[in-house]
Amino acid sequence: MKRIVTLQDISCVGRCSITVALPILSAMGVECGILPTAVLSTHTMFKTFTCKDLSDQIEPIADAWEQEGITFDGIYTGYLASASQCRQVCEFFDRFNSSDNLILVDPAMADNGKLYPAFDSSFPAEMAKVCAKADIILPNITEACLLTGTPYRTEYGPDYIAELSEKLLQLGCRTAAITGVSYKPGQLGVAYLNKDGEKFSYFTKWCPQSYHGTGDLYSSVVLGGLMRGLPLGDALALAADFVVVCIEATAVSDSARWYGVEFESQIPKLCQMLADRLSGQNS
Repeated sequence: MKRIVTLQDISCVGRCSITVALPILSAMGVECGILPTAVLSTHTMFKTFTCKDLSDQIEPIADAWEQEGITFDGIYTGYLASASQCRQVCEFFDRFNSSDNLILVDPAMADNGKLYPAFDSSFPAEMAKVCAKADIILPNITEACLLTGTPYRTEYGPDYIAELSEKLLQLGCRTAAITGVSYKPGQLGVAYLNKDGEKFSYFTKWCPQSYHGTGDLYSSVVLGGLMRGLPLGDALALAADFVVVCIEATAVSDSARWYGVEFESQIPKLCQMLADRLSGQNS
């Protein structure tokens, strides 16, 4: 069984970050270690929340793991709370990266043309340093623009996404996969470019509903697929399809909460979708 570690926060209530990554990756047959960067009572879309920064625990935990000889097949980062945490994550990569493992970075910091309220204009430059050390990055269009200093556009075509992808690769990552891409009404998907010039895109239907945590869900499924042996394109497509399944389930659920996408009830479907793709790959 593959073992990964994810470095991001724990929101005690509200489906995001580690509370998404841990059950999704475990269900996909991947051991998921965690290195919490902070503990929050809820995610930050709630009006009232507490937050305990755990930056002072990152290095001691890494020291203990290193002394025990613990290694990881994958390292996955999501929401990081500060510039100093970005620097700590870069140091963690240097300590635990190897020729045999994979680093996936979700530069969770912005959407809809704006940075999240917790960040100032200097933060994207620090996140760019994290992305530079990654094998795969998964920014949305807003994040891709902020990482590369490109003007944000709501209307665009393939040339704009190609330009963004080229600029992202110049940061130093090996593959840039931009999420939330749409070239025509009713579709939404992902497009990637890697250092070898390989291109890929996949589109599924656009859902009018919007729920917190879908980005964390997407990234977790992508990494789970990769750890189980799927090619990147298949892992990206699996994640896109599963997010749609979860959004649709949340939209019709009487028990759904506004604070996150209802993925738990759909985990059996994820396992079947993964099994079908692995079966198709081996047939």
